[in-house]
Amino acid sequence: MSPQRFEEVLLRIKPFTRYIYLHVLGEPMLHPHFGALLQLAFQHGFNVNVTSNGSLLGRLKVEPSVLRQVRQFNFSLHDAVENIPPEGLEDYLLGVCNFVKAYQGSCYFSLRLWNAGADGVSAFNRYCLDVLNREFGLSMTDDVLSQRSTTLADGIYLKNAARFQWPGQVAEGCASRACYALRDHIAILSDGSVVPCCLDADAQLRLGNIFTDDLQALLASPRAEAIRKGFMNRKAVETLCQHCGFVLDK
Repeated sequence: MSPQRFEEVLLRIKPFTRYIYLHVLGEPMLHPHFGALLQLAFQHGFNVNVTSNGSLLGRLKVEPSVLRQVRQFNFSLHDAVENIPPEGLEDYLLGVCNFVKAYQGSCYFSLRLWNAGADGVSAFNRYCLDVLNREFGLSMTDDVLSQRSTTLADGIYLKNAARFQWPGQVAEGCASRACYALRDHIAILSDGSVVPCCLDADAQLRLGNIFTDDLQALLASPRAEAIRKGFMNRKAVETLCQHCGFVLDK
């Protein structure tokens, strides 16, 4: 999505929200105009949250004055298990920690270990704790891995959660479930597709397109209403949602 198209999206969603989250499966820092997108969002008065695995922080060419305006960075440390070679793990974690400490006080930070219950992650999680203890002067034990949130420093948090399967990946479906979809967010993909949920990266539940359709009309469409009302009653009306591994406990 070009900066021009991104600004068009901003103008179309402005009546509905002042918060945007740059993610949906992809890595936002790979965008060649990442800094320009941030600046446009700030110019239009949006609070910006960025979800990243943090592996590109060392190559990020965005002015510090721009980065300091980001409301919150979410760094998915668990992603390193599959995408960072063992010999590069320490440098990766140090890069994330150094970035967090450099911008502490300007932004909030969520360091995510969303892999509870996954196979073969115990040693990785323990290593992450060792590095975080060293870098933030703490003495955390493995017990914190069973806690949902642990404060590392002012505005910096370690977030733990179970690993989940993406929509459509759970073999045995379940219609009884709740979800944030259409309750407090929607997702807009790079081609403008509007979907109910930030996990629907393939637009399987496409409601329409932000560039060609009226957003209010899309949110009031029969399909959107059915999805929203279903979740209000803890019922997944779409087959894709019935086979999603993200479980909301309230």
